[in-house]
Amino acid sequence: MISQRFGRRMSALLLLAVSATGTANAATQGNLGATSTGSVVINASVPSRVMISGLSDVNFLNQDPTVAASNAQNVCVWSNTATKGYKLTATGDGTGTSFKLKSGALTEIPYSVQWAATTGQTTGSALTSGTQVAGLTSTATKSDCSSGPAKTASLIVGITAANLQDMQAGPTYTGLLTLVVAPE
Repeated sequence: MISQRFGRRMSALLLLAVSATGTANAATQGNLGATSTGSVVINASVPSRVMISGLSDVNFLNQDPTVAASNAQNVCVWSNTATKGYKLTATGDGTGTSFKLKSGALTEIPYSVQWAATTGQTTGSALTSGTQVAGLTSTATKSDCSSGPAKTASLIVGITAANLQDMQAGPTYTGLLTLVVAPE
């Protein structure tokens, strides 16, 4: 009988000890009464995230081959890091992920890609396919630039006159430019 009581007490003490080693919290429990008040602490955090938006397709149709083609567009890049920093990697779908336009078996035509971390630019830093550019910052306050700055950066795509002259008349040359942003 004594050993049964001792065993029950030990079990209860072990159960109490195990439950007491759980995570600490600041919740308070209410007492029985006409009213009862309890409280809980609420914690929240988010991981680093970025978003690029506001991109438009680039069309150089019926381009005069004696004049270099250039398209500058303002885009939105948002980052929720403390510095609003981001890294950018651009890749093309030409041979070896190069920045090249293709049309069937015709010779691939190179194009250039530049980036400026401010809007309204017609030139920027030249990008190399697959090479990450770090140290960029955004001024966006909303992930889709729906309020605050409407756009935060400039993307500039170009084709030199010499490369335009290497194109065959008639067919449309196509390429896919992929821009990947990551938090920094």
